[in-house]
Amino acid sequence: MPPSITLRRHARAWLLAGAMLACFGAAAAAKPFEDSIAQRAQACTFCHGEQGRAGPDGYYPRLAGKPAGYLYHQLLNFRDGRRHYGLMTRMVDVLSDAYLLEIAEYFAALDVPYAPPARPATPPPEPLLARGRELVQHGNPAMRLPACVQCHGERLTGALPAVPGLLGLPPDYLMAQLGGWRTGQRRAHEPDCMASVVRRLSDRDAHAIVSWLALQPVPADARPAPHAPPLPPGAPDLKCGAAPRPGAAR
Repeated sequence: MPPSITLRRHARAWLLAGAMLACFGAAAAAKPFEDSIAQRAQACTFCHGEQGRAGPDGYYPRLAGKPAGYLYHQLLNFRDGRRHYGLMTRMVDVLSDAYLLEIAEYFAALDVPYAPPARPATPPPEPLLARGRELVQHGNPAMRLPACVQCHGERLTGALPAVPGLLGLPPDYLMAQLGGWRTGQRRAHEPDCMASVVRRLSDRDAHAIVSWLALQPVPADARPAPHAPPLPPGAPDLKCGAAPRPGAAR
């Protein structure tokens, strides 16, 4: 065998041995597995960002600080076929109600700051933003459209136990969710109040609402309200379905 081939083989062997030693050294230096919900929930942060702050692409929403009831319902919806996204379904389709609630409560308890809203390259026209603000804050009684603040709280940071906030979310994600309800790709437990609301929205009004919401800063105290605000006179009383907690009577 020519000496050059022998030398190359020896060089490859030493490189392989060095790589194996480096791997063993890294494994020895790694922290031991804690078997805690914080460590297991790191699987969620590959898409939803560190500490569940949101993914960088605008389609993986924030998990941190959202009401536990809301997060729990969404995990159930993915598992049970009311929401359709294959990756999420495969992540949760074998998990129990109790474990999904544990995941939801973990992320709900995280209190981490929001990033400031991103400014679009081309600002939406003022009449569109004015229309969005009007619908968010006052709705449209003639169209039987409730104001967003009626359920999502006066500060739009959500309301306990299960209504999410609408601020700090990118417009692409907000529009995708409205479209999902309209097409049936996203559903909730019956009665599905959001589906009935979205069916009354025109495309232009949906765009107006999303455009205005996406530009609003998140308040310093972004915690959800302890309960939804009182129902204003003449506002439609929406009935929204919910799943019982694990162990509760169905």
